[in-house]
Amino acid sequence: MYKIGLSSGSNITEELFANYQRAGIGAMEISVSLDKYGTLDYAEIARLAEKYGITLWSFHLPFWKYDISRPEVADETIAYHSELIRKASAIGINKFVVHPSGEPIEDSDRASRMARAKESLAILAEFAKAYGSVIAVEDLPRTCLGRNSDEMEELLSAHPDLRVCFDTNHLLTEDDCDFIRKLGSKIVTVHISDYDFINERHWLPGEGKLDWQAVLQAFKDIDYKGVWLYEVGFRCPKTIYRDRDLTCEDFVNNANEIFENKKLSVFSRHKENLGMWE
Repeated sequence: MYKIGLSSGSNITEELFANYQRAGIGAMEISVSLDKYGTLDYAEIARLAEKYGITLWSFHLPFWKYDISRPEVADETIAYHSELIRKASAIGINKFVVHPSGEPIEDSDRASRMARAKESLAILAEFAKAYGSVIAVEDLPRTCLGRNSDEMEELLSAHPDLRVCFDTNHLLTEDDCDFIRKLGSKIVTVHISDYDFINERHWLPGEGKLDWQAVLQAFKDIDYKGVWLYEVGFRCPKTIYRDRDLTCEDFVNNANEIFENKKLSVFSRHKENLGMWE
């Protein structure tokens, strides 16, 4: 139904590409820890992608330290993001996922942070356009900008070429299916994971509360044509108990179970009284 993809994690090795191929994962989002962006070997990544038949689908721009909505670091962030867009576009990546802000954001600062984010997004969208690429703005939870479809539409209004990366485990005040149908064709890529509606968890689908058949139907309704790309780590997070680490095969099995409307295989246990910030 959809090509299956997975976010790379920090260690982009030949073994990782081989594992993708062996399991049937056909696409990769380049997403590494903050300290690894400066040492990415783009030529080697392109060589391995070609060798193993993996589509380099998207590139997650760095965040936390880099924030397009904070006036004191926005210009630095735009400059660094532009450098990464230039380098990654050269190896065929054409979708760049950006966080519209960090947090916390006080209500009194929200309008000014939104305005600065829109200025930054307009600059990045125009820069990416020159390289045949697009900026995909990611929805974010809690006090971040882009925490619902209304805010996402406001952010997208900054430039006609801006698009959306829909993270399925970030909405805390809006239904995923409503969001999908409202943003529609603006959604060009996704981060697939599950959660408990309390906070983002990045669990494997079936470990949380999302109705995956409803989510899948919503994607069909908008004629989503992108990759079914997971943003879930192999190692067990501190918010859940798993019997073992995940494998590439687990993601492929999970996707196929969703696509075929089968019961999702779950080999984890929930923690009692899990708090928002555990």
